[in-house]
Order: sequence, then C-alpha cells, then structure tokens
Amino acid sequence: MSAPAAPTGSGATGPAPTGPTTAGPATAGPTTAQRRRGLTLQELVLVAALGVVFGFLYWALVQAWAWLQLAMGPLGDLAQHVLIGGWMVVAPLALYIVRKPGVGIVAELLAATIEVVFIGSPVGPMLLLVGFVQGAGAELAFTATRYRRYGWGVFVASGVTAALASLALGTVRFGWLTQDWFAYRVGLELVSGIVLSGILAKVLGDALLRTGVLDNHAIGRAARAARRGDGGDPGAAPAPAPQQAGA
Repeated sequence: MSAPAAPTGSGATGPAPTGPTTAGPATAGPTTAQRRRGLTLQELVLVAALGVVFGFLYWALVQAWAWLQLAMGPLGDLAQHVLIGGWMVVAPLALYIVRKPGVGIVAELLAATIEVVFIGSPVGPMLLLVGFVQGAGAELAFTATRYRRYGWGVFVASGVTAALASLALGTVRFGWLTQDWFAYRVGLELVSGIVLSGILAKVLGDALLRTGVLDNHAIGRAARAARRGDGGDPGAAPAPAPQQAGA
C-alpha cells in the first residue's frame, strides 16, 4: 500500500504525514477457504500423474491377486480381501500431498479409468463406481479433521473407513452377508485397509517428501513450517504461501 500523497501548497515544508500501512483484506495472504477452493494446475498435474501410475500398479496387483487366489486353494475367495488395501492407496497418498477436499476421490477415479479404458479391466465401467466408493471412504477420516491433520492415527482411520466402504459395496454386489466366512472377510479387509492403504500411503508420502520432489506442494510447505518451528506438527495443515502486499 503506498503512503498518502503529500499536501500541496506553500505550507507543505515538512515530510508528508503518513498513516498506517498495514495491508487490508485485498492484499492479505489467502485464507484457508481460498486455498481449498480448487486445485492449481500444478496440483492437477500431480493428481493426474498419481492416477495414471497407480492405474497401472492396480492392474499389476490384479495379477498378484490371481496368483494368490490359486495359492490359497479352497480359501482363494478371500484373496481379494488380503490385497484390497493396495487398490485404495492412491487416495490417502494424494490427500497427504495436496491436502484439499475431493483429491482422494479424483485420484481413485483416475486410476480406475486407466484400468478400464487403457488396460481393459474385465470389471468394466463398474470399476468407476468402485473407485469412487473407495476414494470417498478413504477421504472420510481426513474430512473429519477438516483436512488439517496428517498423523499416523488419521491414516489408520482412513484405512478403516476405506475398507468399510469397500466392504459395504462388495456385500451389496455379491451378497457376502449371507455367505460363509463373512467375519473373515471383514477382518482381512480391515487389516489390509490399514496396512496397504493407510500406513503404506503415509510411508510413500514421507519417502517422496525426503527426495525433495514435493517441496512446492502442501506437504512440503508443512514440513518446512515444522522445521522452522512455526508449524509445530508436520502432519498439520500447511501455512499459506507468503505473499507480498502490492506497492
């Protein structure tokens, strides 16, 4: 903000009086609501890249599922529950990095689209619904914290909510509730969701952060704030990027 103009006339012999120069609302840094309003181009590119990469990784996991199903013999139908968390990991990972509502759902939908359109998943378009449900389930735990906490407990909770959402959809589709081994399905799905979705997402995010490739994303800003001591918890929501007031 520029200083007020000096008064004109023969009496203006001293320095021009100045008033407060604090920036008003128009020049203040972005609020939390503004930062969460939408994705930046950089964030869109990152989420798209995650969706593509994990779409192909999910296809590879399908091959592992087929092998595990054979290896488990008469218990082979439970193999999908052992691995289910692996098909949901991109949602909490994307949320950990970007820290904005809806990112987990978008990442899972993109991964499902890659599986359907480019890899030709036999599940077909139904996989898009599965991706949406799993992404929404994984996001519930972060929504409960208003996207401000990213500690281990939140990731464990995310694995639980993702597993329960996936289990609910599968129960409706395949009638698991009236079949044998339902309790085993629940237990395996919960463990897999916690380990292969929640915990693995935190581990992957921390590993990527250490490489420096995420320094310009929300996770990187939060880490820098924590190192300076003004962010406190590295798992907390990031402070807004500094902005200079206009001249």
